Amino acid sequence: MTKVLILYYSMYGHIEAMAEAVAKGAAGVPGVTVDIRRVPDTVPADVLAAAHAKVDQKAAVATVAELADYDAIIVGAPTRFGTVTSQVRSFFEQAGGLWATNKLVGKVGSVFTSSATQHGGQESTILGFIPTLMHFGMVVVGLPYSATQQFDISAVSGGSPYGASTIAGGQGERQPSANALAMAELQGKHVAEIAAKLAAK
Repeated sequence: MTKVLILYYSMYGHIEAMAEAVAKGAAGVPGVTVDIRRVPDTVPADVLAAAHAKVDQKAAVATVAELADYDAIIVGAPTRFGTVTSQVRSFFEQAGGLWATNKLVGKVGSVFTSSATQHGGQESTILGFIPTLMHFGMVVVGLPYSATQQFDISAVSGGSPYGASTIAGGQGERQPSANALAMAELQGKHVAEIAAKLAAK
């Protein structure tokens, strides 16, 4: 079996919803098993409560060591000032042992994101995290234009060749659209298909 990990951080549930769509797409590929995990939060519980963060997330918290168990890792993180959240950055900065022992070399890596506004750093967040995946020796996979939702200009929507994305709104009031969820699902399927091919060699 090809093992795919959806690893995310979600403060208000937007990336959590996208992660579930990514997982649905990956799980639809024959011979693929999927796990959803979230990175540990670094924000104190009282601060999260004051910010009205979503604290009832279903996914278990990941450990750095388990990354080596997967054939593909699809990372989801909201953008913070044009880059991934500090929680995701901190998690990967603790993976130096995996880097030193080449444990992630040849595995597939991919990224999806969200932002408050249409031009709030979705592309820079994904593009800015791709070098991290490459430093670990991962094979980077994006979202090809066969995901035709990228051509839909009838409504405000995220998504790019670099990865699926959604727009949350300034107060987190906008949930992922059907278009965004469809792109997330297709990204999961595309990554899983490539990971399965690589794992078969």
